[in-house]
Amino acid sequence: MMNEKQIRIDLAASFRMFARLGMHEAVANHFSAAVSADGRRFLMNRKWQHFSTVRASDLILLDADDPGSMAGGTVDPTAWAIHGQLHRRAPHIRVAMHLHPVYATALSTLADPTIKPIEQNTARYFNRVATDSDFGGMADTEEEGARLVALLGKKSRLMMGNHGVMVTSETIGEAFDDMYTLERACQILMLAYAAQQPLKVLSDEVAEKTARDWEGIRDFSIAHFEEMKRILDREEPDYAD
Repeated sequence: MMNEKQIRIDLAASFRMFARLGMHEAVANHFSAAVSADGRRFLMNRKWQHFSTVRASDLILLDADDPGSMAGGTVDPTAWAIHGQLHRRAPHIRVAMHLHPVYATALSTLADPTIKPIEQNTARYFNRVATDSDFGGMADTEEEGARLVALLGKKSRLMMGNHGVMVTSETIGEAFDDMYTLERACQILMLAYAAQQPLKVLSDEVAEKTARDWEGIRDFSIAHFEEMKRILDREEPDYAD
């Protein structure tokens, strides 16, 4: 298992990357990463810090079994409700990223928010995204967090209807690439919808094969993340402080 110092550095890097990509939401949204074998102790960004300023040392260490660990007002209650319940109830999940990226969020507002497989990026998500269609306002209770975890089930992504999206993974690098590609897939699909022409949707067989091919190249996702870190090392090295 990766040590806490490296997890801090990688998680801080992911915040900086998404700020560069314009996928942040003012000073909202949260990422978390487990540091203990049981998954219950985890790192998360503090309340209302802009993604572009996050450093490894800024991340807060929390205990999913101890609500007192968020004392002092440094943790957003909505973040605790979602990420605290996730790390408590699904210890196999090591990393969780929740964002409101423009295209994924736009798709989440449609009556059918399915990421239809129309090319290689969208096909990555064929039958692999859970959907929450019961948005009821800001998720600020443990009950709401537990509901979202239950909806996620055995899948690793949750399209949060009228809200945004969450991806989970075993590593920060894979979660970063997954979120990047999911937003790109939604951008492609929304642009295709905007053309107001009939979609040429891939067959289930081709879409499934493509999704499985994606699942067979985890090293691609890690390489993407590591390449992005090299850019940060050159241009924003303070992220690792």
